[in-house]
Amino acid sequence: MRRLVGPLVSAVVALSAVTAWAQGLPPARPVEVGLSAERLDRIGSALRGEIEKGKFPGAIALIARKGRVAYFESFGFRDKATGAPMSKDAIFRIYSMTKPLVSVGALVLMEEGRLVLTDPVSKFLPPLAKLQVSVPRFDSSTGKVTYTLVPADREMTIQDLLRHTSGLVYGEITVNAPVKEAYIKAGVYQPDGLPFDSRGMTPAEQVERLAKAPLAHQPGTVWEYSLSTDVLGRVVEAASGMPLGRFLEERVFKPLKMADSGFFVEKDKLGRVAEALPGWPVKLLDVTAAPKNDSGGAGGVSTAADYLRFSQMLLNGGQLDGARVLSRTTVGLMASDHLAKITVGVTPTPSPGELLLGTPGYTFGLGFAVRQGAGVAATPGSAGEYMWAGFGGTYFWIDPKEELVGVLMTQAPSPERSYYRKLFKQLVYQAIVE
Repeated sequence: MRRLVGPLVSAVVALSAVTAWAQGLPPARPVEVGLSAERLDRIGSALRGEIEKGKFPGAIALIARKGRVAYFESFGFRDKATGAPMSKDAIFRIYSMTKPLVSVGALVLMEEGRLVLTDPVSKFLPPLAKLQVSVPRFDSSTGKVTYTLVPADREMTIQDLLRHTSGLVYGEITVNAPVKEAYIKAGVYQPDGLPFDSRGMTPAEQVERLAKAPLAHQPGTVWEYSLSTDVLGRVVEAASGMPLGRFLEERVFKPLKMADSGFFVEKDKLGRVAEALPGWPVKLLDVTAAPKNDSGGAGGVSTAADYLRFSQMLLNGGQLDGARVLSRTTVGLMASDHLAKITVGVTPTPSPGELLLGTPGYTFGLGFAVRQGAGVAATPGSAGEYMWAGFGGTYFWIDPKEELVGVLMTQAPSPERSYYRKLFKQLVYQAIVE
């Protein structure tokens, strides 16, 4: 057999590398999946421009349509302090993009009959029974808000955890002063600590500390982004009998060949970790060692290619390359509106779309925001599209109508991250020509 030489070798190597980086999803020329290569180039121009302005160090943009990878590019630096360029296999702290992974894990257990969505959380975590609620009262004569503690009308359920209607909150975000103070006193939240960092407490300690604090809302009445998915991770552990990270490894990551996803980065992979700009005022989580607990709300790490495989599984109705993780009906349940008749978007609590993209038009399903219609939201998309993002700058969405998955990875925890999400998303949709 004649040996490959010259340009032919380079072409074969390049194609093999793209396939390997995308963990087995087949590559495609953009035109083969209804995208314009010329229009896709606008993504690179825009991201390079933001990097040159010093907005973030580097980024990875990955787009798949009709089950094939049409665009997979890296820009800027993986670690600007060392001069290391961004590599397509870079590992990112995905923060709240951990939530969809854990939500899928919980629904795997639902499909096995080990939990029911209407189960009270205390069935698995007894300390969280009989909690009180910190109810605000506005005094029109003084213009001040006072708070009263009352018993919860009902217990929070597994569904409440999945859709963020549990009454739990984030200490970093909530305006309910008694709850914030109780979180600080119990050690749930540290104002001087890293944002969204619970890695220093064990799973049992986390539950016991939360049990000492009141809820901010009556369960099932208000959507407020929260520690719900962290608690959901504790439910997964109780129902499965194993640590959250190991359960996800066995039931989600291994079947989907997500080789670089987990809750910390192994020593031999540390050279692939993406970092924020030098001197960035917001510190990122230390992912160099195993944490005391696997934070289901914000503790995950992953790569663009791994997250694409997870997203493609959902787009395919719960399976990928012969590995079935969920049924088609369960994926449909996840991507449905679960906030009907529930208070959403009342100041100062933003709606899911306002929190993530700075625009209304999204409700919430079981683990991610769900688009309600083609209009309203000030960004392109389709009714039924679902998505979420991470504090550190990561973002993904799945559009079943367009058979499209978009993944953007960077490490830039700043208020401008919603702008980058919208910028990337609109440049993907303008490239659709079929």
